[in-house]
Amino acid sequence: MRVFRVTLAVLVALVILARSALAQDVAYIQIEAKPSLAEVQTRLQAYSATLDDVNGFALGAGWYGIALGPYSRNRAEALLIAMSARGLIPRDSYISSPAEYLQRIWPQPGLDVQTSARTTQAPSTEQSDAESVASQRPQSDFGETLAEARASEDLLTRADREELQIALQWAGFYRSSIDAAFGRGTRRAMRDWQTANNHEATGVLTTAQREQLLAQYYAILEGMDFAEVNDARAGIRMDMPLGVVRFDRYESPFAHYDSISSLGARVILISQEGDRNTLNGLYEVLQTLEIVPREGPRKRNRSGFRLTGQDDTIITHAEATLKDGQIKGFMLVWPTYDEERRQRVLARMTRSFTREPGVLESTILGPDTQAVNLVSGLRIRVPRLTRTGFFVSNNGDVVTTADAVAGCGRVTIEQDYEAATIAFDAVSGLAVISPTDGLAPVSFAQIAPGFARPDSEVAVAGFPYGGILDAPTLTYGTISDLRGLSGETTQIRLVIDALPGDAGGAVLDPSGVVVGVLLSSEEATRRPPAGVGLAANAMAIQQLLAQAGLRAQERFGGTYIAPEDLIYRARDLAVVVNCWD
Repeated sequence: MRVFRVTLAVLVALVILARSALAQDVAYIQIEAKPSLAEVQTRLQAYSATLDDVNGFALGAGWYGIALGPYSRNRAEALLIAMSARGLIPRDSYISSPAEYLQRIWPQPGLDVQTSARTTQAPSTEQSDAESVASQRPQSDFGETLAEARASEDLLTRADREELQIALQWAGFYRSSIDAAFGRGTRRAMRDWQTANNHEATGVLTTAQREQLLAQYYAILEGMDFAEVNDARAGIRMDMPLGVVRFDRYESPFAHYDSISSLGARVILISQEGDRNTLNGLYEVLQTLEIVPREGPRKRNRSGFRLTGQDDTIITHAEATLKDGQIKGFMLVWPTYDEERRQRVLARMTRSFTREPGVLESTILGPDTQAVNLVSGLRIRVPRLTRTGFFVSNNGDVVTTADAVAGCGRVTIEQDYEAATIAFDAVSGLAVISPTDGLAPVSFAQIAPGFARPDSEVAVAGFPYGGILDAPTLTYGTISDLRGLSGETTQIRLVIDALPGDAGGAVLDPSGVVVGVLLSSEEATRRPPAGVGLAANAMAIQQLLAQAGLRAQERFGGTYIAPEDLIYRARDLAVVVNCWD
C-alpha cells in the first residue's frame, strides 16, 4: 500500500503539472483597449461584424480590452501574423494570457472570463486549462474580491469619486452633497444600487460595478462618439463628442469645432498667451457674443472664470484659467431642450480637459477676422434697433423715439446701462427711458418752448452709424415749417439730410438749446420725401416729460455759441439707445 500511495501522489503531481502547462498554453490575441464601456461596445460590434471569436473583457482601473480567442498559443501566434499582414487587426496587437482579464462583457456579460472561456470554440483541453486557471483566482462579484475592490477604489481621483456620487444621485440612490467623500450616505447609496442591480450589497463597488453604474449614467451619450482630441496647436487635450462636432478652423484665440449634426452643438477651445488683464478682457468679450446669452451665472477670480449663458434656444458654458502666462479653456454650446445630455457631455469634457505644451499664436486669423461684428470668427451680439437719445435730467433720464423701445426685450443706454421705459406716446412718436442703475450725466438738455423760427439754422446731434463712432455727429439743416406734413402743431419740418440712426437726436439751435427731437420716418403718419425730416417740437417734449413725472429745464434762447462749442454740447447730451430682442 505504501508503494501505491507514492505512485498515486506522483500521478496527481504529474496531472497538476500537465494541467498547469496546458493552462499556460491558452492564449488570446489582444487587439484593442478602451477607457470607457460605451466606446468598447461600439468597437466590439464593429469587430464582430467581420471577425470570429471576438471577446470583450474588463481590464480593471476603468479600462476594457478587445481580444480574439481563446486559442492554443501556437495557433494564436500564427493567426496574429496572418491577420496583421492582411490588415484585419491593428499592427500593435499582441498575444495575451487569460490571467490578464477580469469580467467578460462580450458576448456573454456577467460570466467570469476564465469560466466563460469554456463555452467558446477552443479545444476541450484548453477549456479544462482555463477552468484550472480560473479556479486559482479568488472569486467575488465581477471577478474582484472585496479587498481588491477597496484597493481599486483607493486609486480613484477626486473627480472620479465625484462622478460616482453624481451617477448615484442621478440613479436616485444618493441624496446628499457631491463632496467626493465616501461616507455613510455614499456607502448606503452604493449598497442600495448593488441590491437594485442584483449584486452582493457590500457598499464597495467593484471596478466592473463602477463601470456598469457609469454606463447607465452615460447611456444617453450613445451616438456622441466621444474620443480624445489632442489639439497640439492649441495645447489642449480633452474628450469631445465627435459624433456632433468636427474641427473647422483656427481664429486666435479660438479653435473652432463646429456642428456636423442637426443638434447644432459647438465646441470652441480657448488658447492664448496673457496675464490677468488679458483674462479679464476675455471674460468681458465673451459676454458680448451672440453664442453667450446674457442670462445665467457668472463667476470670476484672480486665476480664471466660469460662466453660463442661457436663452430659449441655446445654453453656453465657458471657462478658462490662467497658468504660467497662458490662458486656456473651452466653450460648449448646446441646445436648451437637451439639458440632461448636455450635463453628461460637459461633465466628461471638464474631467478630461488637460493642458499641454503650446498656445495659439495671435497671427492665426481667419478671413472674417476684421469684420466689425466679429471677434475671432464669433459674431458679436447686436441690437435689433439703434437710435439716438439725449439726457433730460441729472438722474440720467433720456428722451428718444417711440420705435426705439417698442417691442424690445430690453433697452440699454450706451449698451452698458439697462433702462426702463417710463413714458411712451405713439402719437408724438416719443418715449422717455430711465436707467435702472445710477447714471450721472455731465449735462442735460435745456428746452426752449416756442423758440423755433422758420428758416433758422439747426443741428441734430445723433449717431447716424448706430454707435460705431464713439462721439455723436452734428448734421446741419434748417427749419422749413413749424407744422408737420399734415398740419400737426406738435411737429416742425426740417430740411436736413439725416440717417435712421439720427432719429431721437436733439434738434439744437445755434445757442445750444433744444427746440425739438428728430423723429424716425417709421413713426410719421406720412413718410417725408428725401431731404426732409420731421421733429417733435419742444411742447411735445414737455408734455411727455410731465407724463413721466419729470420737469424740463427751460431756457428761452441765448447767445450763439461757436461751432466747436456746439459739438462739445452735443457730446454731453447725446447717447446711443439700443433695442434688444
